[in-house]
Amino acid sequence: MESLEPRDEFDLGEEPVVGKPRDYPAGKETERHRHPTAQLLYAVEGLMLVGTERGQWVVPPTRAIWLPIGTWHQVSMVSPVRMRSIYVRGDRLEGLPADCCVLEVSPLLRELIVAAVAVGRVCQPGSRDEKVMDLLLAEIGRAPVLPLSLPQPASAALRQLCDVWLAHPDDARGAAEWARELALDPRTLQRRFRRETGLSFGQWRRQARLMLALQRLACGDSVLKVALDLGYASPSAFATMFKRELGAPPSSFFALS
Repeated sequence: MESLEPRDEFDLGEEPVVGKPRDYPAGKETERHRHPTAQLLYAVEGLMLVGTERGQWVVPPTRAIWLPIGTWHQVSMVSPVRMRSIYVRGDRLEGLPADCCVLEVSPLLRELIVAAVAVGRVCQPGSRDEKVMDLLLAEIGRAPVLPLSLPQPASAALRQLCDVWLAHPDDARGAAEWARELALDPRTLQRRFRRETGLSFGQWRRQARLMLALQRLACGDSVLKVALDLGYASPSAFATMFKRELGAPPSSFFALS
């Protein structure tokens, strides 16, 4: 993907919470960077992939990623993105997430993000703008956390396993077969995988398939092609998984967003 020019870290000045808009075409990506504030990274339109030291995160419409202070990250635009970021100073983080996570963006939270971006840089004490910012932080704090991250193992052997599988996500081999490839006992493989990623191998593959599906659908691939390429027996099986995880079927997810 084409890289953007380096950009300065965002400075809030005297304000504890500031919103900022940016629009990007498909295929652009930011350089790896971090902020001296926490950041709620959201797109009113488009699909983003966010890479951090912990792994990769997929951020479709109606979702946002929360980045704690100092989190190194890089953002890739899978489709045209209308990004709306909220930056939060360290003294206003009580009740907000402590770790990177993908949050569900309710209609109210979306409108608060849009309103915060429109506020500008100065909020008078007791003003409507200050109340908007206070309510925005409250809604971020109560937003549900969603399973849209793909943690990467630390060991070279498990990273290689993941890379091989990601290149062939229709590979149906189970943990026992992969353990033999690595000359490991299946229980040892599962134990190491959970210790390094927080997920079982099966859970990790489901997460990976969901992330790959979102990228492919955002780029215009059909539900049938995505389902078969990812190893599902039928489009209906794929649609069931997709709706269970994201609350809408793949055929209408981006339209609803």
